[in-house]
Amino acid sequence: MDLARYVVEAVIREGRSYREVARSHGVSKSWVGKVLARYREGGEEAIRPRSKAPHRKPHRTPAELEDRIVKVRKRLTKQGFDAGAATIHYHLAQEGIAPPSVSTIWRILRRRGFVTPQPHKRPRSSWIRFEAKLPNECWQSDVTTWKLSGGREVEIVNFLDDHSRLVTASRVVPVATATGVLAIFRAALERWGPPAGVLTDNGCVYTAWHRGGATAMEIELLHLGIEFRHSRPYHPQTCGKVERFHQTLKRYLAAQRPARTVKELQRQIDRFISYYNEVRPHRAIGRKPPLAAFDARDKARSSRPVIERLQNVRVRQDRIDKGGTVTLRHAGRLHHIGVGRDHGGKRVSMLVAGLDVRIITRDGELLRSLTLDPERTYHGTGRPPGPPKGRPLRKTG
Repeated sequence: MDLARYVVEAVIREGRSYREVARSHGVSKSWVGKVLARYREGGEEAIRPRSKAPHRKPHRTPAELEDRIVKVRKRLTKQGFDAGAATIHYHLAQEGIAPPSVSTIWRILRRRGFVTPQPHKRPRSSWIRFEAKLPNECWQSDVTTWKLSGGREVEIVNFLDDHSRLVTASRVVPVATATGVLAIFRAALERWGPPAGVLTDNGCVYTAWHRGGATAMEIELLHLGIEFRHSRPYHPQTCGKVERFHQTLKRYLAAQRPARTVKELQRQIDRFISYYNEVRPHRAIGRKPPLAAFDARDKARSSRPVIERLQNVRVRQDRIDKGGTVTLRHAGRLHHIGVGRDHGGKRVSMLVAGLDVRIITRDGELLRSLTLDPERTYHGTGRPPGPPKGRPLRKTG
């Protein structure tokens, strides 16, 4: 039983005074009088709890505008695009409609059941973030996978400008290869200009440092004077911007009819990239489309020297085996090169320029220099034969 009903019973049925009832329950005497007056005027219905909400809301968003907000939300969601309050606000303004504030749109979506409030998260001000200060200062790149309608898996190579979030390339390939990624990069470079740096993970299509060699991408960037950086292994957060773009792209593709071929999937991606770069307001760059942010500032330029590209030049890292030899593949044929058993176990660098091979230690000591014979499999040390290992020379005379 609520307190108002109790007060009525105590005063009318028991005959207790207003003052006594008020003192017993910690309320004012005037409040007890108001409850009794409402009861005598309207009966039981008059003392039931009443809503404190205002009867009229003169500043409430018109129902027609609320319906328009919901319609835009449904349309963007169906197309696989971002449909947050800020994006809806942008699209309403583009249509010539004076939109309410972003927070009002969010409350309308919540009231209509489109948004579920999330628990409070870590404040954005506490994040440690890296962001390039100029367009073309740094491009991030990564490869992700997608399945065609028949279940065949293909790969998507993405390049994204770190400052503006502009997608400079997004191409579908059956399988990503080092030469294929380089071709995609060159096309993007022709369209958007050369970046000062490129940031990727340690995928084999980008780097071969762990194999003691260099990929086509590494050689090209060295020639162009472009800085090449890699994230540390198993830490995708370093390339977080392009990783996040993968999610946005896949959410769009999941809302489309499954593509049957690589060409059909590429057409879907091209439509999305056009919208993403030119129309969609990006939260991280002040609610501007990436293309607007890219064009708003001067482009960064590399300060590194351009290195002349040499043909048939490579560097191979190896270790001399116990037998004193190292191996080198040339024109598809594996060659064994003798260095000497006394150097067994040493780590060396092999500088290869065409058929000229120089084998040096990590300290720069030259161990062997020779011209490779393509027809020979084994190249001896070139030294005169000595006594078998472990057997002393026989003294004569």
